[in-house]
Amino acid sequence: MAKKKKHAAATAALQVLIDAAIAHRVHTFDAGDGDYGAHAAEALQLQLNIDSNQVFKTLVIDLTAGKGSKRQLAVAVIPVTHSLSLKKAAAAFGVAKAVMADSADAQRSSGYIPGGISPLGQKRPLPTAIDASAEGFAEIFVSGGKRGLDIGLAPADLAAVTSARFADLVA
Repeated sequence: MAKKKKHAAATAALQVLIDAAIAHRVHTFDAGDGDYGAHAAEALQLQLNIDSNQVFKTLVIDLTAGKGSKRQLAVAVIPVTHSLSLKKAAAAFGVAKAVMADSADAQRSSGYIPGGISPLGQKRPLPTAIDASAEGFAEIFVSGGKRGLDIGLAPADLAAVTSARFADLVA
């Protein structure tokens, strides 16, 4: 008798949730050609009638303190409707300064393409902070690991599976 094959999830992000038995919803939509976060918020707002502040983007930042230092990357998860405060992000990670990571570094570290970077299932898990506004929702939506794929899950579940902390991160 042949063994049943375990079906692989569509992305590493989804596989993390399946493996951890975390309740989640998957939503697909046309990703568009740019400004992927805003496009996701618009699509999910139309599909699900949700508050656009429930849709979060994943930003990779560099916490390197000075020139010549080895890069120390981290992840900031914030509503797509807001901008990241690099000063607040630095404070959340206990460093003096933070800058946006180079997109090639973010792609290499996460294993995902820009516009599809998920806080879940990254090739190299990074320290993660989620904007505190997420705690005000029963469900938030983050990238599922590719453009046009978002995952809805409880903010506490996202924090638990990514070992993240909640902090004020928006400008």
